[in-house]
Amino acid sequence: MKSLICKLKNKAATAVVRTRNTLSGNRGEGYIDTAIKILLAVVIGALLLAGLYALFGETVLPTLTQRIKEMFNYGG
Repeated sequence: MKSLICKLKNKAATAVVRTRNTLSGNRGEGYIDTAIKILLAVVIGALLLAGLYALFGETVLPTLTQRIKEMFNYGG
């Protein structure tokens, strides 16, 4: 009878230790970090593209079209 009680106590103690280790572990923590890094990269990339689009739309393209028109209207 004592042997059975000792075995049950050992199994219960083992289960408690396994549960505690499982709950305190950080095995899946890297997935959240990776997701945040990808999200930040997408947001920063979108901001850069929007900035370049605004720069080309307002500054570069009008002067470029003006220069092309001047080049073809050369009266020399």
